[in-house]
Formats: sequence, structure tokens, C-alpha cells
Amino acid sequence: MTHDEINALTEKVIGCAFRVSNTLGCGFLEKVYENAFADELRKHGLDVMQQAPIKVHYEHIVVGEYVADLLVSNAIIIELKAAKEINAAFTAQCLNYL
Repeated sequence: MTHDEINALTEKVIGCAFRVSNTLGCGFLEKVYENAFADELRKHGLDVMQQAPIKVHYEHIVVGEYVADLLVSNAIIIELKAAKEINAAFTAQCLNYL
């Protein structure tokens, strides 16, 4: 994907996130937000995989696997959190995905 395509995709994803957040508000379990977000993304024509397995490579071998809450267009990983604040463990989890 080009830089412009990634930016356009990111804008769509953020717009969908705001729609879900504004509609549902707070207080639900992560799975509720995941299902609603995936539905909203699909309504906008995006390819979405829920609970997407992603392999971790080290020197050309697979050394593990993690599961992303959502994988959009095989380009954007979304990790959902239904929490009052983002703590260091949540941040580390997302950074490791990169």
C-alpha cells in the first residue's frame, strides 16, 4: 500500500471507531466493542479479520504467535481495551505488535 492509501484507510478506521464509541458509550466488555467495530468497518467496505493470528518471526523462523483483536485490510492492527486508562502493560503489548 502507498502512503496515501494507508492514510485514507486510517481515516476510515478512525471514523468507524468514533461512530462505535459515540453510539455505545462506555461500560461494555471488549468483545462488544470488537463486534460492533468489525461490523462498522465492514459496512464501510473494509476487509476485517477478528481475533487474527499473527506469527512472530525471529531470524526467519516462527517463534510464536499472538492474536490481534482486529486486522483491517491486512495492514492495520487494532488492539481494543475497555478500561478507564491505558497502563504500561497495554502500551508494551501494542509496541510488541510492531
